[in-house]
Amino acid sequence: MPAISNKGMAMPESPIRKLVPFADAAKQKGKHIYHLNIGQPDIKTPVVALEAVKNNNLEVIAYSNSAGSASYREKLAAYYQKHEIPVTSEEIIITTGGSEALLFTLGSITDTDDEIIIPEPFYANYNGFATSNGVKVVPVQASIENNFALPPIADFEKLITPKTKAILICNPGNPTGYLYTKEEIEQLAALVKKHDIFLVADEVYREFAYDNAKHFSVMAQQGIEENAIMIDSVSKRYSMCGARIGCVVSKNKTFIQTALKFAQARLSPPTFAQIASEAALDTPESYFTEVIEEYVIRRNTLIEGLQQIKGVKVATPKGAFYCIVELPVKDAEDFARWLLEDFDYQNETVMVAPAAGFYSTPNTGTNQVRIAYVLNKKDLGKAIEILAKALEVYPHKA
Repeated sequence: MPAISNKGMAMPESPIRKLVPFADAAKQKGKHIYHLNIGQPDIKTPVVALEAVKNNNLEVIAYSNSAGSASYREKLAAYYQKHEIPVTSEEIIITTGGSEALLFTLGSITDTDDEIIIPEPFYANYNGFATSNGVKVVPVQASIENNFALPPIADFEKLITPKTKAILICNPGNPTGYLYTKEEIEQLAALVKKHDIFLVADEVYREFAYDNAKHFSVMAQQGIEENAIMIDSVSKRYSMCGARIGCVVSKNKTFIQTALKFAQARLSPPTFAQIASEAALDTPESYFTEVIEEYVIRRNTLIEGLQQIKGVKVATPKGAFYCIVELPVKDAEDFARWLLEDFDYQNETVMVAPAAGFYSTPNTGTNQVRIAYVLNKKDLGKAIEILAKALEVYPHKA
C-alpha cells in the first residue's frame, strides 16, 4: 500500500466534528440531540443576501478576480472604515472562508519549523492549519479562573525565539468568548513591534460583544501597520457559514502581494457567495442589535443554568457565542461520547465538543468541553437539564 505523508498522519481530528458518527447513530435510534458542539447559528441569514442570489440574472458564472471582486472589496473597505478600521480595498483579499485566509497567512509568513505563539485554549483548527504548513504552535496558557484573559506579556516574551514569526489571537475568542481589551491589544502591539514579528488577529466574531463592551481591532492600532494582519468572515456576522467567504486584511504591501500569489494558485473565491456577501453589507444595523440582544439572553440562560450544577465551573464570555465549561469528570471526551452512545433523558441528549482539542499542550483541558450557545432559550434550558441529569449518573466522575 502506498504510504500516507507524515504531515497527513499528524493532522488532528476536529474536536467539533469527530463525534458526528456517534451522533448520527444516536439519531438513527430515534434520540433527539441538542447540538451544543458547533457554532452554527440558527439566526436567519439577512433576506437581502438571499435575494441577491435568487434574483441574479448572470448568464455565465465566471471567475472573479483572484483577490475577490472589486465591487465587494470596495464596499467591504467602506464597512470597515465605518467601524473605525482605516483600510482600503487594495489591502483586502477575499478568501474561501476565514480558514483559507489563515492558510494564506501562514503560507505567507512562515517556513517549515517556524513558530506561532497562541494563547490557549484556541480555535481547534489552528492546530490543523499549523500542521499543514509544517509550523509549530507554541502555546501560552490562559486560565478559566479569570475568564481566559490575556496571559501576562512576560509569558509571551519568554517564548519568543529566532523561529517565532507571529502571535495569533482570536478576538472575541473561540472557544472562550473572551473579548480582549484595548489595553491588552496595545500590550501585544508593543511586543510584536519590539521583536519585529506579526500580530495576526482572527476577528470573525467582532460584532458579538456584550455588556456594553467594544471590540478593538488590531487594524485600528497605530504603530503596527507593517505587523498587523486581520482575518475576517461573513460566516457568523450574517449567519452565512455555508457561503464560505472570508478575507485577509493588512497594510503590509509585501504580505498582501505574497498572499495574493496563494490566492492566484487557487484561482478565485466563489462568485455567487461573493454576490450574497456584498449584498449582506446592506443589512440594517437593527439586525445586529436584535441578534446581540438574543445572544445575551442565551448566554445568561446558559451560564446561570450551568452555575447551578454541582461541580461545574464555567467562564463567563464577553463576546462570540462559546464558553469553556469544566466538568466533574475524568475524561470529557469519554463523557461526550457516552452522552451520545449510552445516555438519554426522555429520549433526548446533548452533543458537546471535548475541549482538549482546543489546546496544543498535551493532557490539558481533558475535563473541559466547549459549548456553543446557538440554540434558543427554551432549547438551551432543556439541554442544561439533560446535562445535569447526565452528570448525576455518569459512571466516571472525577
